[in-house]
Order: sequence, then structure tokens, then C-alpha cells
Amino acid sequence: MTDLETRPDAPVAAPVASPAPESGAEPAASAVPAVQAVDMSAVVNRVKRAQGQLGGVLRMIEEGRDLEAVVHQLKAVSRALDRAGFALIAAELRQTVADGADVGEPELAKLEKFFLSLA
Repeated sequence: MTDLETRPDAPVAAPVASPAPESGAEPAASAVPAVQAVDMSAVVNRVKRAQGQLGGVLRMIEEGRDLEAVVHQLKAVSRALDRAGFALIAAELRQTVADGADVGEPELAKLEKFFLSLA
């Protein structure tokens, strides 16, 4: 791990609220499967860590740090975000199975689409 990946004191900005849906429009979140809060804590931690890493990358750029070091940190941020996405997908699949729901072709196709969008 790098300096930025292991720093527990990395700054974390407050989450940005999504805009309210227009009247009569369905919220965008209804199109995306929900994930239980228990499964979300690890994902939230990953995203917060990536947010701290990204702040570090910005500082590196502003300080004129070596290109190789900056690119290395950018790759680390990208990997962290990809892993958070994969964890979200896995948590949704786990929750669906735990609920005893029938995982039909439409649900599998949706999860596969999300998975491949991160690959």
C-alpha cells in the first residue's frame, strides 16, 4: 500500500446530496437495486478512502510531484472505486439470495451489466 492508501487522517468531504427528482418523475434510485446498510459500511469506507486518496493526488499535482508517482496514485484511486462498485454488486446479489428471492434472467442481466460497466 502507498502512503495515501493507508493514511487514516486523510480528509473526507461531506457527501453531496443528489438533486430532488422533478415532480411526477420517478427517483433515479428506484432503477438501481438497493443494498442493506450492513453491507454498505465496507463500501462507504472504501469510497471515503478513495476520496482521501484523490485529495492526495490533487495535492501532488499542485505541488508539481513526479508524473510516475501521480499516475500511480490515480491508478490506486481507480482500483479502490472499482472495488467499491464490485462490492456493491456482490452485496446486492448476496441480499437477493438471502431474501430467498428468485434471481431471474432480468435481475441477472442487470447485475451483469453493472459488473461489466466496471470492467
